[in-house]
Amino acid sequence: MVIGGHARMAAWAAAGILFAGVAATGCGDGGGGNEEPSPTQTQSETREQSPTGNRPADPAAAEKEIRQNWQTFFSADTPLDEKTKFLENGGQLQPLLQAFSGDARARQVGAEVEKVTFTSPTGADVTYTLTLQGATALPDARGSAVEQDSVWKVSVKTLCGLVQMSGSDVQAPGC
Repeated sequence: MVIGGHARMAAWAAAGILFAGVAATGCGDGGGGNEEPSPTQTQSETREQSPTGNRPADPAAAEKEIRQNWQTFFSADTPLDEKTKFLENGGQLQPLLQAFSGDARARQVGAEVEKVTFTSPTGADVTYTLTLQGATALPDARGSAVEQDSVWKVSVKTLCGLVQMSGSDVQAPGC
Protein backbone atom coordinates (compact mmCIF):
# COMPACT_ATOMS: atom_id res chain seq x y z
CA MET A 1 0.00 0.00 0.00
CA VAL A 2 1.43 3.34 -1.04
CA ILE A 3 0.51 6.27 1.12
CA GLY A 4 0.92 9.91 0.31
CA GLY A 5 3.21 12.31 2.14
CA HIS A 6 0.44 13.80 4.27
CA ALA A 7 -0.84 10.38 5.36
CA ARG A 8 2.72 9.15 5.98
CA MET A 9 3.40 12.24 8.09
CA ALA A 10 0.18 11.64 10.02
CA ALA A 11 1.07 8.00 10.56
CA TRP A 12 4.56 8.94 11.72
CA ALA A 13 3.10 11.53 14.02
CA ALA A 14 0.59 8.98 15.28
CA ALA A 15 3.39 6.63 16.12
CA GLY A 16 5.11 9.59 17.71
CA ILE A 17 2.09 10.38 19.79
CA LEU A 18 2.52 7.42 21.69
CA PHE A 19 4.73 9.42 22.89
CA ALA A 20 5.05 12.70 24.03
CA GLY A 21 5.85 12.11 27.62
CA VAL A 22 5.78 14.63 30.39
CA ALA A 23 8.77 16.50 28.94
CA ALA A 24 6.94 17.15 25.69
CA THR A 25 3.55 17.93 27.20
CA GLY A 26 4.61 19.95 30.20
CA CYS A 27 3.70 19.59 33.83
CA GLY A 28 0.37 18.57 35.23
CA ASP A 29 -1.51 15.45 35.92
CA GLY A 30 -2.65 14.95 32.31
CA GLY A 31 -5.96 13.72 33.63
CA GLY A 32 -7.60 13.48 30.22
CA GLY A 33 -9.23 10.19 31.16
CA ASN A 34 -12.36 11.86 32.53
CA GLU A 35 -13.18 13.82 29.39
CA GLU A 36 -16.05 12.71 27.21
CA PRO A 37 -15.23 11.96 23.59
CA SER A 38 -16.99 14.06 21.00
CA PRO A 39 -17.87 11.64 18.22
CA THR A 40 -19.51 13.06 15.13
CA GLN A 41 -22.33 10.53 15.37
CA THR A 42 -24.22 9.14 18.31
CA GLN A 43 -23.36 5.73 19.64
CA SER A 44 -26.67 4.31 18.49
CA GLU A 45 -25.97 5.48 14.94
CA THR A 46 -22.52 3.92 14.80
CA ARG A 47 -22.89 0.75 16.85
CA GLU A 48 -23.11 -2.37 14.75
CA GLN A 49 -24.90 -5.14 16.49
CA SER A 50 -22.88 -8.33 16.76
CA PRO A 51 -24.39 -11.77 17.01
CA THR A 52 -25.25 -12.79 20.56
CA GLY A 53 -22.16 -14.08 22.32
CA ASN A 54 -19.79 -11.92 20.26
CA ARG A 55 -20.07 -8.86 22.44
CA PRO A 56 -19.60 -7.84 26.05
CA ALA A 57 -22.43 -8.10 28.56
CA ASP A 58 -23.01 -4.33 28.29
CA PRO A 59 -22.07 -3.30 24.73
CA ALA A 60 -23.11 0.34 25.18
CA ALA A 61 -20.85 0.79 28.22
CA ALA A 62 -17.99 -1.04 26.50
CA GLU A 63 -18.30 1.13 23.39
CA LYS A 64 -18.33 4.29 25.49
CA GLU A 65 -15.18 3.14 27.29
CA ILE A 66 -13.45 2.27 24.00
CA ARG A 67 -14.22 5.71 22.58
CA GLN A 68 -13.05 7.48 25.73
CA ASN A 69 -9.89 5.40 26.12
CA TRP A 70 -8.88 5.79 22.47
CA GLN A 71 -9.32 9.55 22.75
CA THR A 72 -7.19 9.59 25.91
CA PHE A 73 -4.51 7.36 24.40
CA PHE A 74 -4.19 9.45 21.23
CA SER A 75 -4.26 12.78 23.07
CA ALA A 76 -1.02 14.78 23.16
CA ASP A 77 -2.08 15.96 26.62
CA THR A 78 -1.89 12.46 28.06
CA PRO A 79 1.44 11.73 29.78
CA LEU A 80 3.37 8.60 28.77
CA ASP A 81 2.60 6.80 32.02
CA GLU A 82 -1.12 7.29 31.38
CA LYS A 83 -0.86 6.16 27.75
CA THR A 84 0.55 2.82 28.86
CA LYS A 85 -2.69 2.20 30.80
CA PHE A 86 -4.70 2.42 27.56
CA LEU A 87 -2.43 0.25 25.38
CA GLU A 88 -2.55 -3.53 25.37
CA ASN A 89 0.58 -4.71 27.21
CA GLY A 90 1.44 -1.04 27.66
CA GLY A 91 4.07 -1.63 30.34
CA GLN A 92 5.98 -3.90 27.98
CA LEU A 93 5.77 -1.36 25.14
CA GLN A 94 6.95 1.60 27.18
CA PRO A 95 10.36 1.60 25.39
CA LEU A 96 8.57 2.05 22.07
CA LEU A 97 6.46 4.85 23.47
CA GLN A 98 9.51 6.53 24.96
CA ALA A 99 11.38 6.33 21.65
CA PHE A 100 9.01 8.91 20.25
CA SER A 101 8.72 11.13 23.32
CA GLY A 102 10.68 13.98 21.77
CA ASP A 103 8.73 14.12 18.49
CA ALA A 104 7.10 17.55 18.17
CA ARG A 105 4.48 16.14 15.79
CA ALA A 106 3.03 14.18 18.68
CA ARG A 107 1.23 17.32 19.84
CA GLN A 108 -0.56 17.56 16.48
CA VAL A 109 -2.17 14.12 16.23
CA GLY A 110 -5.52 12.92 17.42
CA ALA A 111 -7.98 10.13 16.70
CA GLU A 112 -11.76 10.06 16.58
CA VAL A 113 -13.54 6.72 16.81
CA GLU A 114 -16.18 6.39 14.11
CA LYS A 115 -17.45 2.85 14.62
CA VAL A 116 -17.03 -0.04 17.04
CA THR A 117 -17.92 -3.60 16.06
CA PHE A 118 -17.55 -6.24 18.72
CA THR A 119 -15.87 -9.43 17.59
CA SER A 120 -15.95 -11.15 20.99
CA PRO A 121 -16.74 -10.27 24.60
CA THR A 122 -13.17 -8.91 24.91
CA GLY A 123 -12.40 -7.73 21.38
CA ALA A 124 -13.63 -5.11 18.94
CA ASP A 125 -12.81 -3.76 15.50
CA VAL A 126 -12.50 0.03 15.57
CA THR A 127 -12.81 2.38 12.62
CA TYR A 128 -11.30 5.76 13.39
CA THR A 129 -10.05 8.94 11.77
CA LEU A 130 -6.51 10.02 12.38
CA THR A 131 -6.15 13.79 12.48
CA LEU A 132 -3.15 16.05 12.11
CA GLN A 133 -3.49 19.58 13.46
CA GLY A 134 -7.24 19.02 13.60
CA ALA A 135 -7.51 18.13 9.90
CA THR A 136 -8.35 14.64 8.67
CA ALA A 137 -5.13 12.91 7.70
CA LEU A 138 -6.14 9.26 7.56
CA PRO A 139 -9.89 8.64 7.31
CA ASP A 140 -11.45 5.25 7.90
CA ALA A 141 -8.36 3.81 9.58
CA ARG A 142 -8.88 0.34 10.97
CA GLY A 143 -7.67 -0.86 14.32
CA SER A 144 -8.78 -2.99 17.20
CA ALA A 145 -9.49 -2.74 20.89
CA VAL A 146 -9.06 -5.44 23.49
CA GLU A 147 -10.30 -5.73 27.03
CA GLN A 148 -7.33 -6.43 29.27
CA ASP A 149 -7.41 -6.28 33.06
CA SER A 150 -11.03 -5.03 32.88
CA VAL A 151 -10.01 -2.02 30.74
CA TRP A 152 -10.69 -1.56 27.02
CA LYS A 153 -7.37 -0.70 25.36
CA VAL A 154 -5.86 0.14 21.98
CA SER A 155 -4.44 -3.12 20.67
CA VAL A 156 -0.74 -3.74 20.09
CA LYS A 157 -1.70 -4.68 16.53
CA THR A 158 -3.07 -1.16 15.97
CA LEU A 159 0.03 0.54 17.34
CA CYS A 160 2.35 -1.70 15.33
CA GLY A 161 0.34 -0.98 12.18
CA LEU A 162 0.81 2.77 12.69
CA VAL A 163 4.52 2.34 13.32
CA GLN A 164 4.85 0.21 10.18
CA MET A 165 2.83 2.70 8.14
CA SER A 166 5.05 5.54 9.31
CA GLY A 167 7.94 4.15 7.31
CA SER A 168 10.29 4.93 10.19
CA ASP A 169 13.47 3.01 10.82
CA VAL A 170 12.64 2.76 14.51
CA GLN A 171 12.69 -0.78 15.78
CA ALA A 172 9.38 -1.55 17.37
CA PRO A 173 9.95 -3.93 20.28
CA GLY A 174 6.84 -5.98 20.82
CA CYS A 175 5.56 -5.63 17.24
